Amino acid sequence: MNDTQKVALVAGATGLVGQRLVTVLCDAREYGRVYALTRRPLTRNHVKLANRVVRFGEIEAQLRGVTCTEAFCCLGTTLKDAGSEAAFRQVDHDLVLAFARVARAAQAQRFVLVSSAGADPGSRAFYLRVKAETEAAVMTLGFPALDIMQPGLLLGSRRDLRPLELAAQWTLPAVSPLMFGPLQPYRPVSAETLALAMLGAARSGRRGVMRFTWPAIRTLAAQAAAER
Repeated sequence: MNDTQKVALVAGATGLVGQRLVTVLCDAREYGRVYALTRRPLTRNHVKLANRVVRFGEIEAQLRGVTCTEAFCCLGTTLKDAGSEAAFRQVDHDLVLAFARVARAAQAQRFVLVSSAGADPGSRAFYLRVKAETEAAVMTLGFPALDIMQPGLLLGSRRDLRPLELAAQWTLPAVSPLMFGPLQPYRPVSAETLALAMLGAARSGRRGVMRFTWPAIRTLAAQAAAER
């Protein structure tokens, strides 16, 4: 690995977005090493890819001493999969924040976080309140650059896709062009597009806190794809 190449740390590497992000980062010329943090060993191989199997409840102790250039967080679940609001918060807030602290201790200069369109601490929806609280908590850690992705429905195939999600995957792309004004941030976006947008954000060189909804996510993805 060239000393000038970046080192990426990825949490949530087996999820819908995380799988694609690992591929995108491994293919990107500027990264010499991509550390994928998972609960179970990955079955894929790449010369740049290093898999670290961790217990996420102990992630800060297990990754003490790790260093990286940038960190990417794709951790997340659903209320149904989590089984309760407390379990959902443990993943989407507590584990995300623990990973962010690991990244900060690892000297990451940029943290790229997958959140959600509509994240709002005053929302009636528990899901959106937790997403907003997570964004705020990560902001307190003082990353030189923090990129917050706020996509709407994520499109892509996964093994556990439920009937209502499948129906939404078919119908929302058809009505997406009609989603103007305040509805625009909720337009669906493919997992591949979001992964490319995360790379695009990292390549932008912007500092400070930036939030990206549907239009900016599409722009970042197009820029990243053009530079591949």
